[in-house]
Amino acid sequence: MEAWNVTLCLVITACVWRVSQQGEAQRKLYKDLMANYNPLERPVFNDTHTLTVNFSFSLMQIMDVDEKNQVLTTNIWLQLYWYDYYLQWNVSDYPGVTNVRFPASQIWKPDILLYNSADERFDATFHTNVLVNSSGACQYMPPGIFKSTCYIDVRWFPFDVQRCDLKFGSWTYGGWSLDLQMIEADITGYIANGEWDLVEVPGRRNEKFYDCCKEPYPDVTFTVVMRRRTLYYGLNLLIPCVLISTLALLVFLLPADSGEKISLGITVLLSLTVFMLLVAEIMPATSDSVPLIAQYFATTMVIVGLSVIATVWVLQYHYHDPDGGKMPKWTRIVLLNWVAWFLRMKRPGEDKVRSACHNKRPRSSLSSVDLNVSTGGPQATNGNMLFIGFRGMDSLHYATSPDSGVICSRLVGTGDDEVLLPSAGQASSSSVSGAEPDLAKILEEVRYIAKHFRDQDEEEIMCNEWKFAASVIDRLCLMAFSLFTTLCTTGILMSAPNFVEAISKDFFT
Repeated sequence: MEAWNVTLCLVITACVWRVSQQGEAQRKLYKDLMANYNPLERPVFNDTHTLTVNFSFSLMQIMDVDEKNQVLTTNIWLQLYWYDYYLQWNVSDYPGVTNVRFPASQIWKPDILLYNSADERFDATFHTNVLVNSSGACQYMPPGIFKSTCYIDVRWFPFDVQRCDLKFGSWTYGGWSLDLQMIEADITGYIANGEWDLVEVPGRRNEKFYDCCKEPYPDVTFTVVMRRRTLYYGLNLLIPCVLISTLALLVFLLPADSGEKISLGITVLLSLTVFMLLVAEIMPATSDSVPLIAQYFATTMVIVGLSVIATVWVLQYHYHDPDGGKMPKWTRIVLLNWVAWFLRMKRPGEDKVRSACHNKRPRSSLSSVDLNVSTGGPQATNGNMLFIGFRGMDSLHYATSPDSGVICSRLVGTGDDEVLLPSAGQASSSSVSGAEPDLAKILEEVRYIAKHFRDQDEEEIMCNEWKFAASVIDRLCLMAFSLFTTLCTTGILMSAPNFVEAISKDFFT
C-alpha cells in the first residue's frame, strides 16, 4: 500500500513539472516572437514577394431575405489562411508548444472585407484569436452576421430563384502585395431555412484593373443560390386567388331576377384588390420587372372587371323595356339562332309550341273578322234567321230557336268558333233593326279587348325574346370566361422556369 502511494506521488509530480515547463516555454515563445514584431509590417521575407492569402467561408444560416430593401442577412464563418514569416519557431527549442494564439489586433492580418456590406458598422465580424503553428501558418476564422446588398429579381415570384453575391477582397492591398486565392465554400454545417432552399454556393476569383494602377486588385465572389419555397405563398395567396377567380364565373350562373349579379362581381373584385395590396407590401417598389403573382392578380382582376361589364349587358337585355323597340334583326339572327344553336340552347316551351302547331288547325280570332249585319241576307224558312257576313269565311249565320221568347243566340260558321250574343224575343226585321246599335257597340268592345290581349301577347313575346337573348349571353360568357380563366391560370403560373420543381418539392414532399 505504501509503495502504491509513492508511485502515485511520483506520477503527479512529473505531470506538474511537465505542465509548468510547458507554461514557461509558451511564455518564453510569446516573448521571443513579439520582441521585434511589428503588426503593421507585411510578414514576408522580401518586400518584393507576394503574400498569398487563401480565403473561404462556412455558410451556417440564411437568416433573412428582405425583398423590399433588397438585403440578404446571413450567418457566416470566414476562413483565412496565410503564412507569417516572423511567427516561426523550432519546436525543440520550446518543448510541447506546437501552436499559439494571438489576438487579431497584436499581429498582422489581411484587411479582408465584404465589399457589398449593408451593415451599419460595415465590418460585422467578431474578431477572434489567430491560431499560429510552428511553421508560421496562420488560421483566422472570425464569425459574423453579414448584411449584404442583393438585387432581388421578383420576376417569377413566388416561384423565383435568387442569386446573391458576397464579394470579399482586401481594402488596401493590391494583387502584387496580397494574392487572394479562393477555396470552395463549406456548407456542411448549414441550417435549413423555412422560406428558402439552398441550391449551391459557387465561387470565383476576379481581378479588376483601375486607371490609377497597373497592378490587379483581386477579389473572391461567392454566389448564394437559393430557391423560394412556395408552399406558404401557394396556400395563402395563389389558392385563394384561384378560388376567388372561380367565384367570378358564378356571376353568369346566378339568375338575373335575383338582383345579386352585380353585387357578387363587385365583391369578387374587391377581394382580389385586397390580395393584391398584400403582395404589394412585400414586393420592392421597382419598375424593373412585374412579379408573376402580380401579373396573375392583374389578369384576374381584368377578367372579373370584364365579367361585371358583361353582367351589366346581360341585365340590360333581361330587363329591356318592350316600348324601347323590337330586337334588331342581326341580334335575333346571331344570338337567338347561331349562338343558341352552338350552345345547344332552346327557348322555354319551344317543344310544346312546335307540337301544337303540327297537331292542331289555327283558330280564328274574333278580332280578325269583319262583322256585317244586314237584313237582306238569306232567310231561314221559319223567318227567324239573321245573316251576318264574316270576312274570310264562307258562311256564318245568326241563329235563334223558335221555341223560346228570350234565349241565347250564337254565331254559327263553318269553322270551330262560336260567338254568344244576347237576343230578346224572336228575331224579326224590326227587332234586328233595333239591335244593330247595341250589336255594333258589343263588337267594338270585343275588338278592343282582343286587341289589348294581342298587344299583351306581343309584349310578352318580345320580353321573352330579350330574356332569352340575355340567357344566351350569360351562357356564352360563362364558357368564354371559363376558358380564358383556365388558360390564364395555367399559362401565367406555369411560365415560371422552376414551376414543376417547386410544386413537386413543396406540395408533394
